[in-house]
Amino acid sequence: MLVDGFGRELTEIRVSLTDRCNFDCVYCHNEGLGDTRGPMAPRDEEMTTDEVVRVLSVAADLDVQAVKLTGGEPMLREDLEEIVRRAPEGMEVSLTTNGSFLPDRAEGLVEAGLERVNVSQDAVDPEAFAEITQSGAYDRVIEGVDAALEAGLDPVKLNMVVFEGTAEYIPEMVDRVAEREGLRLQLIEYMPEIAGHPEWAIDIERVHEWLAERADRVETRDMHDRKRYFVAGDEGEGMVEVVDPVENEMFCDNCHRVRVTHDGSLKGCLNRPRVHPMGELTEAEIRAAFHEVVADRVPYYGEFMIEEDGEWVRNDEYVGEQLVVEGPSLTADDD
Repeated sequence: MLVDGFGRELTEIRVSLTDRCNFDCVYCHNEGLGDTRGPMAPRDEEMTTDEVVRVLSVAADLDVQAVKLTGGEPMLREDLEEIVRRAPEGMEVSLTTNGSFLPDRAEGLVEAGLERVNVSQDAVDPEAFAEITQSGAYDRVIEGVDAALEAGLDPVKLNMVVFEGTAEYIPEMVDRVAEREGLRLQLIEYMPEIAGHPEWAIDIERVHEWLAERADRVETRDMHDRKRYFVAGDEGEGMVEVVDPVENEMFCDNCHRVRVTHDGSLKGCLNRPRVHPMGELTEAEIRAAFHEVVADRVPYYGEFMIEEDGEWVRNDEYVGEQLVVEGPSLTADDD
């Protein structure tokens, strides 16, 4: 197993299968690549099925235990089921999707070996959904969530990016997961340093405070120091988790993942330059790339920590005067 310089073991990998998407969400940073939406036809630079499987095979040999397949919209890949089916034995396979293709493919993906799915849904109002996603596929997404649950992908986690355009819909989304068995909600803090439009960002602490008042109980996960809020409904209990990386000095403290872009470039972090195009590399060369990227990982996704004279120190200019906490502890805990 690979371990970086801060004691964090590499146990997970995110693989973007394409930068194409049939939605055009206003907040999308496309796995850190920025807005690259274009024609829907397959692109020459996308990794082939065999190339994706080769990367996963090397990752498994390095004791990586889980892969999340992302995009763009990964279900634009006609070979998605084959990739899931050919993933290394024992590696957990999950998917992040906008859900619009799930009505026709959820059952087949489960048969291929898919274990979990995240579906992006930022509003329960069709008009608001259309404005945020620049698509008219609201009904298909709702059908896709139902199809995923019926196929056995339980729970289905709904991803909602929290910014000025979506914050007002949080109560309705919380009500939905509280009333529908099998659903969970993941509120993801908007990241202006990657996606732009800093004026869209909101104070995520307001969301935490509202959820704390609404919830019956609260838990804190080791991974990313995430808060989980459990909200009672008429037929059970809904779970809402907040992913808040911005100015959260503990967020990367025990991060155990690296990323592969659609063109096969390996990245040690979402907000770091792409390195090592792996599509044409041999397994030995891919293994060497993993070793190098993990060794070069840094303790925070932004500029919270900077290197001076060979030592990592807190960047007070980046953090801002409002934060008076000490720098993060750089010891790893298993999730």
